[in-house]
Amino acid sequence: MLFLVKKHMTASEKFLNHLEDLLLITIPKVLLGLALLIIGSWLIRLFMRYLQSRFIKRDVDPSLHVFLSRLVKIALYIALFLSVAGTMGIKTTSFLAMLGGAGLAIGLALQGSLSNFAGGILILLFKPFRIGDYVSSTNDAAGTVEKIDILYTTLRTDKGMMVYAPNGPLANSVITNYSSSDKRKAEYSLSISYHSDIQKARQIILNVLDNDDLVLKTPAPEVVVNDIGPSSVQLLIRAWIGNANFWSVFYKNREAIKIALDQNEISIPLSPQEIQIVSPNTKPADIEKPKSGL
Repeated sequence: MLFLVKKHMTASEKFLNHLEDLLLITIPKVLLGLALLIIGSWLIRLFMRYLQSRFIKRDVDPSLHVFLSRLVKIALYIALFLSVAGTMGIKTTSFLAMLGGAGLAIGLALQGSLSNFAGGILILLFKPFRIGDYVSSTNDAAGTVEKIDILYTTLRTDKGMMVYAPNGPLANSVITNYSSSDKRKAEYSLSISYHSDIQKARQIILNVLDNDDLVLKTPAPEVVVNDIGPSSVQLLIRAWIGNANFWSVFYKNREAIKIALDQNEISIPLSPQEIQIVSPNTKPADIEKPKSGL
């Protein structure tokens, strides 16, 4: 009986000794992990305040500002969690493998969305256009920018239709921003007949443009001979107009130029057509061939 008690006490002592050793090893790790968690959280908050101040200083788009802040914050807290777990002696190898596998699966499933996501970040970061700008791209997206999201850019066309352009193809295309400058050049092309006076026509057109206060005087409007065709002389008219009034001034002056030329008897020739009357007895060899132009 005494032997069994001693044996039981010896086992209890071994358990207590093992527990004491375990606590002596574990408690410092736990305390160190908690200290790392507190200090790491404080450093993350400090870094996020610094990052937000840099975003504000660089005038980063608000939507991109919020998104990147959240993304960086999540990444930093995941890294802190893994560091704390490793400090406490918790094995994180399986967690990292699971996280990597999930990331790979998600990436393969969302290839198109990730492309749009990357394109959205590039658009918001480098700002090739802003809300309110009129843009067109080589992937047939054109209109006034209504909204810029991470995945899609919303455009309103000239006909009032809403177009949702994926940011991936949009960011990889050639983008023309018609609103990036405060002025635009309008070009008109018209033809006058050979018997019309070119100098007189030029002066009439310049008078129309000079009398419009919305047409910029610097650079000055110009009228040049662009081409000499078989039946007419083609004039090219260039004038600079403020961006805000471009289309209204463009159409108004096109009509005003036509009216002024008509009032001064500067004719705009029709396309010539040649008609031959052939009798039933006419042979094909007798039909006169059309004469070539200049």
